[in-house]
Amino acid sequence: MPNHSNANLSSRDAAVVWHPFTQHQIEPLSIPITHGEGVYLVDADGKKYIDAISSWWVSIHGHAHPYLAQKIYEQALKLEQVIFAGFTHEPAIQLAERLLGHLPANFQKVFYSDNGSTAVEVGVKMALQFFHNQGQTQKRKIIAFEDAYHGDTFGAMSLGAPSAFNAPFQDMLFEVEFLPSPSDPEACIAAMREKMQDAETYAAFIFEPLIQGAGGMKMYAPETLDTLISLAHANKLLCIADEIMTGFGRTGKWFAMDYLQHKPDIACFSKGLTGGMLAMGITTCSNELFDTFLSDDRKKMLFHSHSFTANPMACAVSLASLDLMEKPETWENIARVQACHEAWVEKIRPHQIIQNLRVQGTILAFELEDGQENGYMHSIRDDAYQYFIKKGILMRPLGNTIYILAPYCISNDELEIIYTEIENFASGLVG
Repeated sequence: MPNHSNANLSSRDAAVVWHPFTQHQIEPLSIPITHGEGVYLVDADGKKYIDAISSWWVSIHGHAHPYLAQKIYEQALKLEQVIFAGFTHEPAIQLAERLLGHLPANFQKVFYSDNGSTAVEVGVKMALQFFHNQGQTQKRKIIAFEDAYHGDTFGAMSLGAPSAFNAPFQDMLFEVEFLPSPSDPEACIAAMREKMQDAETYAAFIFEPLIQGAGGMKMYAPETLDTLISLAHANKLLCIADEIMTGFGRTGKWFAMDYLQHKPDIACFSKGLTGGMLAMGITTCSNELFDTFLSDDRKKMLFHSHSFTANPMACAVSLASLDLMEKPETWENIARVQACHEAWVEKIRPHQIIQNLRVQGTILAFELEDGQENGYMHSIRDDAYQYFIKKGILMRPLGNTIYILAPYCISNDELEIIYTEIENFASGLVG
């Protein structure tokens, strides 16, 4: 019989696999996971881990959900893949119809891709070519936030302010202008007003609505974003919402844009779109934008595609995830998780190490303040990660920023386990 222990699988993995966001010289061997059960991941030795981050924010309904798995199986027996240029299929049409039904009325077209970074790339290309097709070739500049993160392809990297994420490639990225963090609304809005004095050179403003994820789970007010979008629209910029993390209930509503009075022109989705089961991206826009690509001249079409564009199985499981999202019990769980977070925040607020507590929907975040400068490279990250792993909890701190972003099916008792271990770890820092 083959040896499927953690040690055996980890050593085999180390011999052949290069993992993302991993410094293999100093980090321990990867933990082999054999299966998932709701909010839990189970390793080769049978140890269970509470997945407190939904495996990079994707598994909104929990792992190995039988309904989602069944829908993938059923679709695979009918049609697993078909080229999406010149062909279409029912799951893609139905998914576009149903998704648009949950979005603001100005969204009328759906473009399929295969992950979050590419959904963003499509959105930027749409915005730039929208003006190019109309002869407004001077409108080429993009505005984004400091501490933004929109993905790891070259275009998406360009949209993130210079950081350790993209330092080796910085001189190869296209130029983007950055606003101060929206968590400082006065400075951010003032900077936007200044840029709008030369608005004719700008094409688009891209943002993560209400929460900057990888930049430190920085949360900001919808009123700030409403003002920025209003300024952009008044000066004929297109606004692009990166809803890749915030979509599908994370913020307490279907989408973070649902908190806004002024809606974006383009929106990007991935992660929770398929319930975390398969990779897929979607970029949505208006008929007005779509119509500028219509021409007898083929050079005016959108030159973008992926081999697995609108993959039928990904569409089918996205439809199944929407089925679950539309159930009242899903929204009851979202409200329950938020209430648990808010109750714990009130309990722990006086703690001298756990600072800057914040909650938005099912997302809880805070900083562990130990006198060092905050940031992604904070030395506490590795200690915190290993502590929680040993306690059977998957947390992936952003430097000294700790956050919980769990599947909606997590129980109050499981949340309490996480809260307790956070308190224990922080108490050890005080000691």
